[in-house]
Amino acid sequence: MTQKPDDIKQLEKRIAELKRKEAAARKDKPESEYAHASKAGFRVATELISAVVVGAAIGYLLDDWFGTKPWLLVAFLLIGGAAGMLNVYRFVQGEERKTKE
Repeated sequence: MTQKPDDIKQLEKRIAELKRKEAAARKDKPESEYAHASKAGFRVATELISAVVVGAAIGYLLDDWFGTKPWLLVAFLLIGGAAGMLNVYRFVQGEERKTKE
């Protein structure tokens, strides 16, 4: 196993110290339910929209490149939608685990 250089060890110590300070500062100001729900809703919307947009862009570019309009666009729109839903499902599962703890 390789050893870490001293500057990386110092950086890791500094990061750990800053994380402790941040955690201590957040204890004073707990997040409201409204703020948590707003952040979760924004994340869900972003996951869905970005996946569909990226899928559409890939499909459009491939259609243009291969000359198969509109088939690859439709296929990648569906794949993007499925990927967005999968990302949202993973996010919701993670949130459920946090609430159980």
